[in-house]
Amino acid sequence: MKQNLNLKGLESVRILHRYDIENISEETYQRAVSRILSEAPVDDVYEETVELDPADFVFAVEYLPGQYDQRADSAIQCIQILAAQEEPKVNYAKVYILKGELSEEEKQAVKNYCINTVDSREAILTKPETLAMEYGVPADVAIIDGFCAKSEAEIEAMVKDMGLAMSKADLLHTQKYFRDSEHRDPSITEIRVLDTYWSDHCRHTTFGTVLENVEFEDGKLLNPVKASYEDYLESRKVLGRENKPLCLMDVALAAMRRLKAEGKLADLEESNEINACSIVLPVDVDGEEQEWLLMFKNETHNHPTEIEPFGGAATCLGGAIRDPLSGRSYVYQAMRITGGADPTVPVKDTIPGKLPQRKLATQAAKGYSSYGNQIGLATGYVQEVYHPGFMAKHMELGAVIAAAPRANVVRGDAEPTDVVILLGGSTGRDGCGGATGSSKAHTEESIHTCGAEVQKGNAPTERKIQRLFRNPDVSRLIKVCNDFGAGGVCVAIGELADGLDIQLDLVPKKYAGLDGTELAISESQERMAVVVAKEDADKFLAFAAEENLNAVQVAVVTEEPRLVMHWRDKIIVNLSREFIGTNGAPSYADVKVTCPADKMDAMIPEQNADKSFKEQVLGIMSDLQVASQKGLVEMFDSSIGASTVLMPYGGKHQLTPIQTMAAKIPVAGETKTASLMACGYDPYVSSWSPYHGSMYAVMESVSRIVAAGGDYHKIHFTFQEYFERMGAKESWGKPLAALLGAHRAQRELELASIGGKDSMSGSFGAMQPGCGCCQDR
Repeated sequence: MKQNLNLKGLESVRILHRYDIENISEETYQRAVSRILSEAPVDDVYEETVELDPADFVFAVEYLPGQYDQRADSAIQCIQILAAQEEPKVNYAKVYILKGELSEEEKQAVKNYCINTVDSREAILTKPETLAMEYGVPADVAIIDGFCAKSEAEIEAMVKDMGLAMSKADLLHTQKYFRDSEHRDPSITEIRVLDTYWSDHCRHTTFGTVLENVEFEDGKLLNPVKASYEDYLESRKVLGRENKPLCLMDVALAAMRRLKAEGKLADLEESNEINACSIVLPVDVDGEEQEWLLMFKNETHNHPTEIEPFGGAATCLGGAIRDPLSGRSYVYQAMRITGGADPTVPVKDTIPGKLPQRKLATQAAKGYSSYGNQIGLATGYVQEVYHPGFMAKHMELGAVIAAAPRANVVRGDAEPTDVVILLGGSTGRDGCGGATGSSKAHTEESIHTCGAEVQKGNAPTERKIQRLFRNPDVSRLIKVCNDFGAGGVCVAIGELADGLDIQLDLVPKKYAGLDGTELAISESQERMAVVVAKEDADKFLAFAAEENLNAVQVAVVTEEPRLVMHWRDKIIVNLSREFIGTNGAPSYADVKVTCPADKMDAMIPEQNADKSFKEQVLGIMSDLQVASQKGLVEMFDSSIGASTVLMPYGGKHQLTPIQTMAAKIPVAGETKTASLMACGYDPYVSSWSPYHGSMYAVMESVSRIVAAGGDYHKIHFTFQEYFERMGAKESWGKPLAALLGAHRAQRELELASIGGKDSMSGSFGAMQPGCGCCQDR
């Protein structure tokens, strides 16, 4: 606080962990105090009151109601181990006691620094009468009367008033459907479900936008970009896709499709479940070769981490784990790549309404490492890159690698009478809006209303799901599985089959008072939806109970292709699968690829021809991009699971950073088979030219794999892009140029990207990310 807030009069800080406990006996309480809530060798325990100097500045901080509080939850679980018949309630708060001369302005600065209003609030200092919370009875889901008769102007106003992520064209498309096909007005839940289902996060609507007029500026530096575009058009002809819509997604997949058509992707596993990249891998197990599936996935949580660093980064890793986990594979190694502006800038220079870069960097690192350490996942590689463009929005990227014996993974199809089981955590308001919010621009005002979009991850629960799915007797019961990442029930369950009948009243809740809309759209980090045959449902529920996992049947697969949701014995959602599958109204955009500057010297700090060689070297050595990140890397445990082959720092003095992470496949016995994962990216090259930045990112990642001893022919890519929200045609030119660079690299290397993540990351107010980059794996 003295360093960051310049509090010259501050003398000392004490921090107390405060627990309020209810509904337990005196005997259980006394045992809990000494065995659970404190450690006798290191903690002082105070009951009821603490003697304080009246001159001290004291305040307490607690999570917002409904936000997951791991310390309180763990205390409850441990107390129940002491006394299983008791049902305790526990609230937790952190109490700060500051001694010294502080002005009122400085006291407020301290509170602002310690309390992120997105997930926390100032707690009262007096003892509450009760910990029981009162929740009002939710009103019935309303019908939007007159929706089908609204004018275009009224529809446009509705988009703004409801804070929808869908466009006016999407809502007009919805109006036409209800007027012409359903002959009724929709419920609010139906609009919210469609808004979530069609969000950029869930349906990649930006990447699906039809690119009508593509133009290139004049300039010799664009000649290779034009050549790559022509090669892409040639690929469309070869593949018989010249009449298909031209969009960013088509560009992203073109090289892979071409290589697959040429028979160069023989190891690719293909199925209707596409939550993670998956290849078939021969694995040595105790000297015998077995067929395994190797899965990998990259995930960004740029928006959540920007507004709540710890929770956003923690759930970035949790989200990355979820996808291969839903494919019934075991995640055994992770990578973390982050992008930020200069974290050494004083807190006082922070842009109003934003969190300081220092807090973003430090709290996000703690969140990611905390989740990884709790779930038991080795983090093999960590890198943070810096560029002024990341001031507009922090980049938080997690990539994971997983594996499972192929014989343990069933790729089936949901059939009528099959049942859907919801497995894992409970539903709360803290999961509403994550999908639709992830690509929004946020402002000084919205930062106070986005708290529900950022959950606190519950790593122990996801760890239980990992254990459950590693049991082959369980995994072979599962026909189809989906995680509850973005979109909650409506997307996670809604994607499992064409026809579904869902009972929202059966969805486990964190607390009372949730209405049907909230139950339908609330996402969570630690839930899965699995489809099993009706006769296998009881068996699956019994296996879940053995792992102390909450599991309940909430839906049935139906013959008719409609998504139907019941709440309070009423149907509040009834939509045709055909309409949902339209993904909203078609969108169109013009594209212009602009020419980069002749030289990029000015883009690179401290590199200038006017300076002497010595000055340039010293400038580079003092730059953040080349500073040691050993302190950051040491926050992450790379040894979990005892499968890591290359430690993050090696060599004689354990000071040499690795370029590639490597780990043995997690078999039950011994193995000589290992996986390698590397990344490539330079924010300055990418902001100068997305095309060159993307192409060289691919080359850098390949070079790292080869230098580490990997077989060049067995490399597969998964791409991650990071751009501002699309507006003018010049902004559309950035991702197009980046994808064309990646297309060229794949074509010339004859190696394919078999997955990825698109993150139109929004911005802060009028700011736009200055780093148009394609982050490659």
